[in-house]
Amino acid sequence: MAVSSPDRRRNWLRGHRKQIIGDYLAEARAALAAAAAAAPLDGEGGEHSAATAALGLVEAVLEMSPRMEAALELRARSLLALRRYRAVADMLRDYIPSCTKPCSADDTSSSSSSSSSCSSASRTDLLSPARDRSDAASAASRFLCCFDISDLKHRVLAGFSKNTSADTQWRYLVLGQACFHLGLMEDAAALLQTGRRLASAAFRRESVCWSEDSFSPSNLTANAISAPASRRASKSGAAGSEAESVSQLLAHVKLLLRRRAAAVAALDADLPAEAVRHFSKVLDARRGVLPHPFATACLVGRAEALRSSGRAADAIADCNRALALDPAFIPALRSRADLLESVGALSDCLRDLEHLKLLYDAALRDGKLPGPTWRPQGGVRFSEIAGAHRALTPRIQQLRGRVAGGEACSVDYYALLGVRRGCTRSELERAHLLLTLKLRPDRCASFAERLELVDEHRDLEAVRDQARMSALSLYRMLQKGYSFIMSVVQDEEAAERQRAKDAAAATAAAAAAAAAAALAREQEETAAVPEKAKISSVSVPSTNVQVQVTQAAAMPTAAMAAAAAMGSPVFQGVFCRDMAVVGTLLSRGGFDRPIPVKCEAMSC
Repeated sequence: MAVSSPDRRRNWLRGHRKQIIGDYLAEARAALAAAAAAAPLDGEGGEHSAATAALGLVEAVLEMSPRMEAALELRARSLLALRRYRAVADMLRDYIPSCTKPCSADDTSSSSSSSSSCSSASRTDLLSPARDRSDAASAASRFLCCFDISDLKHRVLAGFSKNTSADTQWRYLVLGQACFHLGLMEDAAALLQTGRRLASAAFRRESVCWSEDSFSPSNLTANAISAPASRRASKSGAAGSEAESVSQLLAHVKLLLRRRAAAVAALDADLPAEAVRHFSKVLDARRGVLPHPFATACLVGRAEALRSSGRAADAIADCNRALALDPAFIPALRSRADLLESVGALSDCLRDLEHLKLLYDAALRDGKLPGPTWRPQGGVRFSEIAGAHRALTPRIQQLRGRVAGGEACSVDYYALLGVRRGCTRSELERAHLLLTLKLRPDRCASFAERLELVDEHRDLEAVRDQARMSALSLYRMLQKGYSFIMSVVQDEEAAERQRAKDAAAATAAAAAAAAAAALAREQEETAAVPEKAKISSVSVPSTNVQVQVTQAAAMPTAAMAAAAAMGSPVFQGVFCRDMAVVGTLLSRGGFDRPIPVKCEAMSC
C-alpha cells in the first residue's frame, strides 16, 4: 500500500526528530551570537532581525518538544535580545521572588515559628533547582526512598563533574536581567546573585574535572580532555562575557538600591533636602540604564520630599512626569491630587480623583491591580483598594460642593510659587525665574530620553506629548500666579510711596511751623531790646573811594537769621567809586537801626 506524502513527511520527521532539533538549536545559537555581535555595530536593526530568526527556530523546536530545557533557554534569551521583558517575566513568573508567596501575610493565626519556617522554606525553594516539581512529586520523592547502591554510586560520581543546577541556572540570570529592565530591582538583585552563585559553583566543578583531580572519575576526565579545544574555548569565552555583564549589572542594581534606601531613610528622618538630593542622584545619573518603572517610583518619592520642603510646583512637575510614564500609577495620582488640593486648584484635583476612582473600579472589577500581577503599584496592595474606594467617594462629593460654591478660582499662588505673603519684588522675580527655567514646557519632555521604556503601548513620542501637555498647564498656572502676586506687590509699593510722600509733607509742615514760631519769638525780642549800629570807619582815597561798614558790636546770630527771614538786605563790603552811592547806602540802612553786614576780607 502506497504511503501518502503527509504521512511520509510525518514519518520522516519522527525518524529524524533529534537531528532536526539539534540543527534548529545550533542555528538558533548562531543567530543569537550574530545578534549579540551586531548590537554594537549595526544597531537595533541587525540585532532584531537575527534575534527574530532565532526565536522562530526555537518556536519550531518547542512545537516538537515543548519541555526541552535547551529550547526554553534559547527562547528566553531570544526574547531578552528582542527586549520583550514582559514576555520573559510571564514565561518565568514562578521564579520571581516577589510573586512566590507560599505563606500568607494576612494569616494572623499562624505563629512566629511557623512563619519563620515558611519564609525559610520559600527561600530554599527559590534557590532550589527542583522547585518546578509539584508538592505531590516532592512528597513522593520523600517517601519512595528505594534505590540501588550502584545507581547511587553512579550519581555521586557524576555529581563531581556535572552541576545538578546547571540546567536551571540560566533562569536566574535571564530573569534577573528582565526584572532589572522591568524595574523590579530587589528581585533582580536576588536573581542575579543566585544565578552568579550557581554559575560559580558549576565552573568550580568543571575546573576540578579539567585539572584531573583525584576525586573525579577517570572516564569523565578523559571525556573532558578529549573534547575539542575550540568548542571549550568558545564556551568559556561566552560564559566569561556573560559573567562580566552580569557582574556589572548587579553592581549597578546595588548602587541604585543603596541610593533609594538613603533617600527613603532621609525622608523618614524628616530631612527632605537630603532626600531630594539622593533621589536626584538616581534620576539624573548619566551612567547606566534606568528603567522607567523604577524611575516612576523615584519621581513620586522625590515629589513627597519636595512637598515636605514647601516646593509645591516642583512636586507637581515630578508627579506629571511620573504620570506621563505610567498613566495608571496609583501613588502618582494620589500625590498630585493632594498637592493640587493643598494649593487650592480644586478643579484639577477633582479630575485626578475621578481618574483614581475609575482605576479603583477597574481593579475591583478585575480582581487585581492595574498592570501585570508581578509588578507592584508602588506599595499599593489589592486588599487596600476597597477601603480607599469607600473613602474616596465622599471626598469627591465634598470637592464638587466646594467647586459649585465658587472656590475653584481661589488658588493659593504664594504656596504654588513657594514665596511668603508680603514678599518683595526681588524675591518674587527670583522664585519665578527659577521655576520658569526648570519647568518650561519645551524642556520638561527631555527627561524621558534618559530612561528606558519597556512598555509596548507607550512609545517615546506619547510620553513626550503627555509630559508637554501637563507641563504647559502647570506653566500657565505659574504665569497666572506671578501676575497676581506682582500686581499685589505693585499695589503695596505704590501705597508705600504714598505713605512716604505723606510723611515727608508732614515733616516739612512741622519744620515750617517751628521756623515760624522761632521767627515770631525773635521779632518780639528784637522789638523789646533795640540795638544801635555803629559805623567804625569810612576811608575815601583820592582815586578810589572805599567804604567799609562795620558794626561796633557783634550782631547775634539769631538777629541775623530773623533779618534774613524778614527780607532785610544783607550788605557786603563793596568797592565804590562815587560818594553818592555810599550816601545812598547809608541812608537806606539808616543810622538809628543796625545794618546786617556780612563781613569778608576786602582789599583795595
